[in-house]
Amino acid sequence: MKSPSLLLVLALFSVAPLSADALPANHPKIDQKPVPGAPATPLPLKGRVVSVINVPQYTYLEVMQNAKVLWIAVPTVVVKKGDVIRFDEGMAMGNFHSKTLNRTFPSISFVSQVVVTKEKE
Repeated sequence: MKSPSLLLVLALFSVAPLSADALPANHPKIDQKPVPGAPATPLPLKGRVVSVINVPQYTYLEVMQNAKVLWIAVPTVVVKKGDVIRFDEGMAMGNFHSKTLNRTFPSISFVSQVVVTKEKE
């Protein structure tokens, strides 16, 4: 009887299911479904909300990040003072004047996503 060809052996191993023992520590379960509404990758920046200004279509957030205060603007989001948030880097603008607020921000970043997190600051 001839021994199985290398191709056949490789084909059998490629369709064999991975066992949980073969996964690295802290690896998500293979059948784990993504959480609805959760970002695909963690948002890189984090801070505590100092103040919130809501206007039609935007939310302006004053955020304390590493003992530094910064302003970000995001499409309308429900956030309150004291929340710890994660957000993307967005697009920074200097001397941005908001006609709606009749206010000029020396520096503000327009971000696409803000998520309230249960993380500590």
